[in-house]
Amino acid sequence: MAIPGPAPRPGGRPRLDVQFLRRFLQIQKVLFPSWSSQNALMFLTLLCVALLEQLVIYRVGLIPSQYFGVLGNKDLNGFKTLTFLSVVLIVLNSVLKSFDQFTCNLLYVSWRKDLTEHLHRLYFRSRVYYTLNVLRDDVDNPDQRISQDVERFCRQLSSMASKLIISPFTLVYYTYQCFRSTSWLGPVSIFGYFILGTVVNRVLMSPIVAKLVQQEKLEGDFRFKHMQIRVNAEPAAFFRAGHVEHMRTDRRLQRLLQTQRDLMSKELWLCIGINMFDYLGSILSYIVIAIPIFSGVYGDLSPTELSSLVSKNAFVCLYLINCFSQLIELSTTLSDVAGYTHRIGELQETLLDMNPKSQDGEFLDESQWDLARGPGEPATEPADAAFLLERVCIYAPSSHKPLIKDLSLKISEGQSLLITGNTGTGKTSLLRVLGGLWASARGSVQMLADFGPQGVLFLPQKPFFTDGTLREQVIYPLKEIYPDSGSTDDERIMRFLELAGLSSLVARTKGLDQQVDWNWYDVLSPGEMQRLSFARLFYLQPKYAGEVRPVGMCAIQVPCALTGVAACCSSAPGESWVWVGEHTCAWPGVCPCRGGQQNSAHEAAVLAILRYIYIKPLSCV
Repeated sequence: MAIPGPAPRPGGRPRLDVQFLRRFLQIQKVLFPSWSSQNALMFLTLLCVALLEQLVIYRVGLIPSQYFGVLGNKDLNGFKTLTFLSVVLIVLNSVLKSFDQFTCNLLYVSWRKDLTEHLHRLYFRSRVYYTLNVLRDDVDNPDQRISQDVERFCRQLSSMASKLIISPFTLVYYTYQCFRSTSWLGPVSIFGYFILGTVVNRVLMSPIVAKLVQQEKLEGDFRFKHMQIRVNAEPAAFFRAGHVEHMRTDRRLQRLLQTQRDLMSKELWLCIGINMFDYLGSILSYIVIAIPIFSGVYGDLSPTELSSLVSKNAFVCLYLINCFSQLIELSTTLSDVAGYTHRIGELQETLLDMNPKSQDGEFLDESQWDLARGPGEPATEPADAAFLLERVCIYAPSSHKPLIKDLSLKISEGQSLLITGNTGTGKTSLLRVLGGLWASARGSVQMLADFGPQGVLFLPQKPFFTDGTLREQVIYPLKEIYPDSGSTDDERIMRFLELAGLSSLVARTKGLDQQVDWNWYDVLSPGEMQRLSFARLFYLQPKYAGEVRPVGMCAIQVPCALTGVAACCSSAPGESWVWVGEHTCAWPGVCPCRGGQQNSAHEAAVLAILRYIYIKPLSCV
C-alpha cells in the first residue's frame, strides 16, 4: 500500500534547465560545505596543478617551431640545448598530468563518501527508509540512487573537474595569444565556431538526459527483480515458478534493452556532431593562419622564419580550438551528469521534506522524538502506562476506507489484554500505528514508555538479521554490549540461546564473535530465525514487546524450549502483556484448535512467555 507522491509538473521531463541547475548547486553544497573543507582544498590543489600543467604544455607546444628555427639555421648547440629542454619539459608534463589524474581520483572518492553519507543520514533518520520504500511511490529505487547513481555521478564529475576549472584560464590566455598572431579574425572565427557547436550539441543533448533517467529507473527495476528471486528463492521453488519468473525477468530485460537502444540512437547524433566539430576545427586553424599569409602580411619573412611562425601560430590556434572542442566533447559526460543530478537531487529533496524538524529548523534525531509527544513535551500519563490512544481513527495509506474508528485504549503495567479479530480488521494497522510506522487519521496516539531495553520493543513477523557475528544478531539493535560485558555477558547470551534451542548455532558459527561471510537468511530455517528472534528478546528484556507471529501459528506451537523462560523471569511483578490474535487459543485457556480442550499449565507457561506484551497482527499476511 503506497501513498502516491506529488504529481509531476506538466512537461516535467528531466532536462538541462533551471531545475537541473538548482539541484546541481544543492549537491555542490554537500560536496563543498566550506572553503576550508578537505574537498575545497583538494579542488584548489587541482587548480594549481592544472595551471602549472598548462604552462608546461604551452612551452612544449612551442618546441616544434623552435626546432624549425635551429634546424633551418643549422645551429648544433641550439639543437642540443633545445633537445635537453624538451626532455625536461616532457617529463615534467607527464608527472603533472599523472598528479592531475591522481587528484581527480581522490576527489571522486571524497565526493562519493560525503554525498553518500549525507544521503544516509537523511535516509536512516526517523524511519524515513520505511516510508520511502513502503508508503511512497513517487521516488523509484532509492537504494540504486544512493549506491549506484551517486558513484557514477561522482566519477563522471571528477573526470570533468580538471578540464572545467582550467578552461576559463586557458581560453583567456590563448585568445590573447591568438589575437596577437592573427589579429581579430582568429578569435572571432573560433568563438563563432564554438557558439555554433554549442547550440547544435545543446539541441542534440536535451533528449538524452530524459532517456538516461528512464534507463537508470529500468536498471533498478531489473536489479530488484533478481533481488526478489534471491530473497524468495525457496517460496518460488515450492511454486515451481522458474518458468513464470523467467518470462517476467526477461520482460523487464527487454524493456531495459529497448531503452538502451533508444539512448544509443540519440547519442549517435551527438557523437557525430562532436567528432565533426573536432576535425573541422583543425582545418579552421589553418584557414585563420592562411588569410594573413596570402594577404601579404608576412611577405618580408624568410621561408625558415615563416615556417617557424606558422608552426607557432598553428599551435596557438589549434590549442584554442582544442579548448573549445574539449568543452563540446564534455556534452556526453554532461548529459550523464545531468541525468544523475536529477535522480540524486529528487531523492535529496524528498528526504529533506520527509525528515522531521524542530521549531528552529534543525533536523531531529530519532532519539529526540517519538510518536508520543513533541520534543520537550512532558508526558501526560504516569510512567506505568505504555500506550495511550484517544478516539483514534486508522486508514490504510491511499485508501478512504477506515480500518479502525474512534478507538480509545490504555496499555499499562499490571494489566492484560486480549484483542481478537478476523484477517483484515486492522490488527496489523494498529501495531503499525503503535510502532510509529503509520500516522493515525484522527485522534491522539502517545507512546509513554521509552523504546528499547526496559521499555518497548517490537518483533516483526519476518525476523530481521543484519550482517555481523552471532553476538551482533543477539544484541541487535544495540551498538554496544548491554547491560554487561565480558564473560558475564557471554554467559547470558549462551543461556538465552540454549533456552531458545539454538545451542548448536554457536558451534556452527565457531563462537559468538567469529565473523561469518554468509547471509543469515540463507543458513537459518524459518523456525531457527523465529527462535533467534526470541533469544534477542530474552537478551534485551523489554518491559513491553510487540510480536508479530506467523499466521496460523497456534499458541501451543511455540517451541517447548522457550517454556522455561517464564520461570526465569517470573520474579518481577506488575509487568503486563497483551496478545492480539485471530483465535482465542492465543490466550491461556480454551484452545478451539483442539476441539475446545483446555490448555495445560505447561502450554499456558509458553503463552505467558516473558510476561511481555505480545501483539500478533495477521492482516499483512
